[in-house]
Amino acid sequence: MDKKQNLSDFFLNKNSDFSKFKIGILVSEWNEAITGSLKQGAQQTLKEYGVLPQNIITHAVPGSFELPTAAVMILEGDDTLDAVICLGCIIQGETRHFEFIAQAVATGLVQVGVDYNSPVIFGVLTCNTYQQAEDRAGGKHGNKGIEAAVSCLKMLELERKLKH
Repeated sequence: MDKKQNLSDFFLNKNSDFSKFKIGILVSEWNEAITGSLKQGAQQTLKEYGVLPQNIITHAVPGSFELPTAAVMILEGDDTLDAVICLGCIIQGETRHFEFIAQAVATGLVQVGVDYNSPVIFGVLTCNTYQQAEDRAGGKHGNKGIEAAVSCLKMLELERKLKH
């Protein structure tokens, strides 16, 4: 795959039945214009592939740092969830704060997925500039929210396949 390829162009087999899946979406309120676009892309994609609107449970969290804890909370609070998509946007500032937050979020979300044996999808932009974030939230580099939703459905499809 070409390094500059827009991953939002990768899609699933539309013949798969995703109607019975229940998916949580957690969205950071920090950089809300960006994360709102990610949320819209994820929700629309899930619906396009047949996830019922009532089976898409969306909650806001203050920032990306809270996503791992919120993922645990939503998985423990609703044992009927099949997966969680975590959406956020961390933009480089003048200090190393960016590095610590991005690493903590990535590590935390991996751990939640392993601990709960559920797909926990990392849909967090880690960009140097606001423009880079815009480019990845519906701009020239696609929409990471769409990619997160597709990744989620692919993981659920794999899980279904491995259980049969």
